[in-house]
Amino acid sequence: MRCRPLATQRIESSVTAVSWIPSEAITGPSKIPFELGVTHYDEPPPDRLVDLDELRTSDRFREANELRAFVEVEDGRIVNAGHIGQGHIGATTVRVGPAAMRFPAVHLPDIQADPEIDGSSARFVQTVGGRMGLPTPRPVPHKPFVQFWPSIAWTTLALTINADGTSSHELVGASPFPRHWIYDHDGALVEKSGTIDFAKWFNHAYGDRTPWGEQDSPAVVAAVESALERSLSSAIMSGDRKPKIRKLAEGENLVRQGDAGTDVYLILDGIFVVEVDDEQIAEIGPGAVVGEKAALAAGKRTATLWARTPARVASVPHDVLDSEALGSLAASR
Repeated sequence: MRCRPLATQRIESSVTAVSWIPSEAITGPSKIPFELGVTHYDEPPPDRLVDLDELRTSDRFREANELRAFVEVEDGRIVNAGHIGQGHIGATTVRVGPAAMRFPAVHLPDIQADPEIDGSSARFVQTVGGRMGLPTPRPVPHKPFVQFWPSIAWTTLALTINADGTSSHELVGASPFPRHWIYDHDGALVEKSGTIDFAKWFNHAYGDRTPWGEQDSPAVVAAVESALERSLSSAIMSGDRKPKIRKLAEGENLVRQGDAGTDVYLILDGIFVVEVDDEQIAEIGPGAVVGEKAALAAGKRTATLWARTPARVASVPHDVLDSEALGSLAASR
């Protein structure tokens, strides 16, 4: 009797991190070229990732970590697995008068760990990063005291593919700057890095303080805001009324339940804890718009929000925003 060979099933999945520089993310003297228009902040990436190469060629991101992988399954067990993804690096556009020059970034070698296979699942880890290709000598607070090249930006992603075809992902680590957005296998935006620390990145993220040296940096992850909040955030940051930018220390209150106030806030950076009647009900992060209920109902704050991490917010008077949109946001909560 001849036995029929077992059929091999190939399963592929992916997770992608897109790194970009949001408005107001840079502090200190390094902000001057952005304010003068010599270089630029980035538009937010799209809600759905369709064409990564088109985003790169149109200068929409600084780098992207595309972790793609496959497993081969026989009789319910994984018998083979491998990486099929890669990193993508953008370029820096520098403008001097009417002229514009593009400096391709330096793409550091992708770090792809061997798949960890236990029979029913395989875990893949990939680090992608680089630095601007334009030399920028600058002082730093430790040896070598003068750093010739810009600091390094990166993300480290993990992807687990199971023998039943399901998969999951994780942002294992990331540079403190810039912002990192995470897209699932279907291209949907599913997570964001919750904090940005430009000063820490500028002074420390090079040499041994990177995955190409001796260490990675843990990442704080926040949930994705709604499409309505994205529309309101655009109105806050790009409207006729320039928003006020406020920094908060870890543990500091943004608003307290019962206090008077009608300003609406956009969280630019950091994680906030939401409490009602001293009970924690949620955590929110970059992109969330808050304060709309007090603006619509008697001017009294209905919750307390305090910063779990150092944070930055933008605020505008409620009457510069569309009241119907604020009402819809309040109703959704």
